[in-house]
Parts: sequence; C-alpha cells; structure tokens
Amino acid sequence: MKLASVAIAAVFHTAVCAVVKLDSDGTPELEFEDLTVVGQTGAKIHTTFGDDVRGDFKIPLYLKDGLDPESKRQRRAERSRKMKSFTEQPLSNNTAILTNVKDYYYYGYIGVGNPPQKFSVVFDTGSSNVWVPGEACISDACNEHRQFKNAGSTTFQPSPQKIQIQYGTGFIAGDVGTDTVQVSKSLVLRNQSFAMTSQEDKTFELPRSQFDGLFGLGFTGGAEGNIRSPVDSMVQENVLKSPLFGIKLRRDSLSGNGEITFGSYDTSYTNNLEWIGVYGNIFWATTMEGILYGDEPQNYLYGADKVSAASGVLAAEEKARASRKALLDTGSSLIYGDPFSLAAMSTRIGANPLTGEIPCPVLASLKPFHFVLGGKRFTMQPEEYIFHDPATGICEVQWMPVSDYLWIMGIPFLQTYYTVYDIKDHRIGLARMRQ
Repeated sequence: MKLASVAIAAVFHTAVCAVVKLDSDGTPELEFEDLTVVGQTGAKIHTTFGDDVRGDFKIPLYLKDGLDPESKRQRRAERSRKMKSFTEQPLSNNTAILTNVKDYYYYGYIGVGNPPQKFSVVFDTGSSNVWVPGEACISDACNEHRQFKNAGSTTFQPSPQKIQIQYGTGFIAGDVGTDTVQVSKSLVLRNQSFAMTSQEDKTFELPRSQFDGLFGLGFTGGAEGNIRSPVDSMVQENVLKSPLFGIKLRRDSLSGNGEITFGSYDTSYTNNLEWIGVYGNIFWATTMEGILYGDEPQNYLYGADKVSAASGVLAAEEKARASRKALLDTGSSLIYGDPFSLAAMSTRIGANPLTGEIPCPVLASLKPFHFVLGGKRFTMQPEEYIFHDPATGICEVQWMPVSDYLWIMGIPFLQTYYTVYDIKDHRIGLARMRQ
C-alpha cells in the first residue's frame, strides 16, 4: 500500500453466525462461525476538546487497506478453510480475545440480547457508541452481515430515539434500543443502549467490510445521541473488579492477536507503567508536547514553540497549535497527525513525504522517534514506525496526515506499548510491550 498525502481509510466489519448454548449454570454461551472478508471504512465524530482548541475536530476510525483483489480472494479462501473446523472461541471471565488481521485492525465478539446474538466488533477507544446491523435495514451492507433480531430477545426495549453517524468514507443511521450486552463470560451489561442500523452505505458492503459493528470504549461525553457509553455502564452497573481495563495488541509478524482485560490488567507490567493524565471526559486523549528524533534537539511537532513576535504571547491560532492533543485509538491502523510535522519527520529520515515510501536498506541507520505525551517520552524504534511489506519489498512510514490539531496514536504505537485505561482516575498507563 502507498500512503497518499491526503487519505481517509478506516474501520472494518465482520459477518458471524452464532449458536446459543447454555452452560451448566444456565449462563448462555456462544458458538460462532466467522464468515469475514476484508475491507475498509472510516468514521468522523465532531466535538470540542476544551477552550484551547477552536472549532470541531475529527475523532477517526482509520484503517489502511493494502489488499489487492487477488490477495482478498486468497484471504477469503484461507478463512473459509479454517472455519470448517472452527469451534467456540473460549472466553475467560473478564477478557475479550481480539483477532489481528495483518495489523490493519483487531476485532472481537459481543453478544446482544437474551439469548445473546453474536456480533463481531472493533473495540474502539476512539469512540463511545455501540452499534450493530438492524433487522429492518435493507441496505446491501446490512444484508451481507448478521443483523440483530428484536423479537429474538426477551429483554429488548425499543426507543423512539434515532441516531446518525457520518463516517469519513461512509454513513450509518439507525434506531436506538436497550438490551443486555455480553462482552465476556462474567462481564454482562444489563441495560446498555445501542444502535441498530436502518441504513448503511456501500462502504460497509462485502468484501470491503470486515466486522459487524462497533463497541466504543470512550466516555459518555463522546457518544452520539447522549447515549451512555459501555465504559460508563460498566462502572455504574458495578460489573468491574476495578474501574479500568488493559489492552494488549500484538504484531502480526509475531503471530500475535490481542486481548482486552476488563476490571484488571497484566500485573507483570505494573512496575514499568508510566501514567499520563486524560484530557477531558470525551475519549482517551492526552496532551502532546513534542516529537524528537534520536538525540537531536529539534522538536518536530509543528507549532509547539510558535510565539507571536509582536506580543511575545501565543496568539489564538498559535495557542491551538501549541495545545495539541493525542488520542490513543485502537480503531486506527496508523499514526495520524498534522501534515507539517509528518512531512518534516518523513524528510528527516529520507522518506518521500507524499507517498511515505523509504528505501529499505536505510532502515539499519535510522534512529528512534520519541513522542512526548502527557509530559513523558515514549519511544518508537525504526522497525516500529516503518512498515516493511515482504511481498512487494516496499518500506513505508506508519503515519498519515489528517488533522491540524488532533493526533491519533493508532495501532503501530499501541503495538509498541501495553496500555491500561483507568476510568475512575482519568489516566492512562503505558509500558513497553514485551516480545
């Protein structure tokens, strides 16, 4: 895949068939077959991040799509073969297992309703809504995916509320209802509002669309329609041992998948966690103060040190640029930021600032980039911020320009750091991932 100077790519859907069983204690269990294929879409949610950032900004769900038609055909055939012998994926008491698809995105499963209907979703720290395809939806995208059947749930409660979400490359609209949402064996939300789509545009159609829906992990302040987010529901319904969750995303090159542990985290990382504060009560965002290369003093974060020559103080626009925010986003497959900083970063390491390509032989001589988040430095090595496609022999940077003020630290960054999200104290802990 070539990274264009302007592009919006993003989130995928998965089609799933489910079979309901009852555990020995009467708890519903789920079996499913994965019928997924590959695709892309993108999301845009508007809000305001405090007084120091003017206007609206984009909270994206961006994922790259680097598969040509033949690769997609081979991927479908491969998945079909695997699914013939596929049995129920075990769920622990508090962990959602995530499947990594070539480092493009990670998806897991939830059950909606009673008995639970199984859906594949992206667990997304960059949004706050839950939605799945609705039974009444007649869009091709809905018909190609598993649809929620209201009458099939004994606990479903309808609502007159409707919701619309405009995505970067797509659009959904739907009706809001309330029902039981099961995330793992022991994590069950009894009264979670969610959207059942009545309309999805062609960007959600197969073969481009990989997952059925979305499970937002942001706060209620970032939810469309003033719907209580599942994270806040977990706290209010007291279903978490501790009000936090940990996310581990492994690289595909290491044959790794991922996991989200709710109510606890991998304590082997405890002594290495660096805690940074969360800015606001919308999403998991923090302040961003700089981008450094190796041991060089230059700050590549554009506008971080701009001061009005006339007054010696920050003008309004300069203040906005200097007050950057960075969103830790499990729903984005790259690092996204302002084009000025990224062009300077690409130029510094010898990459083409328009395509992102860089000669593979120079990788051995590159130095790490250091991202200063919440006042603390987090390092990415060249092999972590450069993608090498062995099939094509092409190397390219793992970043793309999309926003002037908001940075999105997507999957390449989150594969580098294990992250813990503290809901109560509004902070994020980061520790370098062990291989």
